[in-house]
Amino acid sequence: MLAQSRFAVKQPAPGARRRESTPLTGDVRYSCSMTERNPRLRAYLPFAALALLALIWGYNWVVMKVGVRDADPFTFAALRNFLGAVALFAVVAIRGGPLRPKAFWWTALYSVFQTSMSGLSVWALYVGSAGRTSVLTYTMPFWILLIAWPVLGERIRGLQWAAVVLALAGLIFILAPWDLRGWAAGVLAVGGGLGWAIAAVLFKVVYKRHEVELVSFAAWQTLIGSIPLIVVALLVDQTGPTWSPSLIAALLYNVIVASAVAYVVWLYVLHSLPAGTAGISSLAIPVVGVLSAWIQLGERPGAVEALGMGLILAALAILAAQGSLAGRQARLSLRAGQARASSVPEDEKQ
Repeated sequence: MLAQSRFAVKQPAPGARRRESTPLTGDVRYSCSMTERNPRLRAYLPFAALALLALIWGYNWVVMKVGVRDADPFTFAALRNFLGAVALFAVVAIRGGPLRPKAFWWTALYSVFQTSMSGLSVWALYVGSAGRTSVLTYTMPFWILLIAWPVLGERIRGLQWAAVVLALAGLIFILAPWDLRGWAAGVLAVGGGLGWAIAAVLFKVVYKRHEVELVSFAAWQTLIGSIPLIVVALLVDQTGPTWSPSLIAALLYNVIVASAVAYVVWLYVLHSLPAGTAGISSLAIPVVGVLSAWIQLGERPGAVEALGMGLILAALAILAAQGSLAGRQARLSLRAGQARASSVPEDEKQ
């Protein structure tokens, strides 16, 4: 009886609003929240999160390019991920969330592909240009489409096909496979993108099987994934970083903004959208990366790259239109349900 009373679920009082925890924050909120009362807001919120990620991660390619001027790429990757994990654990502690990891081995597997393989992209950035590396890493969405179809059963439908075709054409123009110069940086960046795609699909599997709190999950996967990067950095970096103001600023941006904030937003996007849709929509990130590198680093894209970016933006516009249509359908369904409820006679309700 004592055990039953400890773990019994307290039933809500009659007429009380049901409460539930949200996957993004872990806070307890009433089910009649703002997003539930406003289906249009609920439909657009994940895409607003993707727009924020595009700005944060897109510009971060310029920030990291500046950072690796004064640090070995693996040292920089190890520092940004380890310190990012510390920042995430601080957020968990402040919020009073659970520090103990759930689904530890799944988290460790995810961290290998999400965090450890990010070292490949930083290495590619060290030997190549910021704009080109950002785009090559974002072959990730197409790896997601290939993996998510057999693993998650997420098929591409309707307007998504047009978005896929346009985005693929845009990447081809930006990648310029007919130009083999800088192939080593290209292979490294694509390897980082492949690891990211595997991690995205793994997260969908983990979330279906386990109840994970996103901030705690992000903290643990970043910490575990930083361990191989630290080992590699200790083996290959004999001199250590030069602690210049630009390196410190780059690390602060990566730790606070590009890691602590952006990882949580990315996990929210993966929770809210199909993996393929999230992957295709994130193609805005390399566009921001190319434009930022052009403005700040003088890496001016050619006419072919500009055409590719235009095609990617067209693909994103199609996905945005599809999101608008989904929000409109949700509003119509809600109104129809309310109309049916109001039309039921009082004696039938009783």
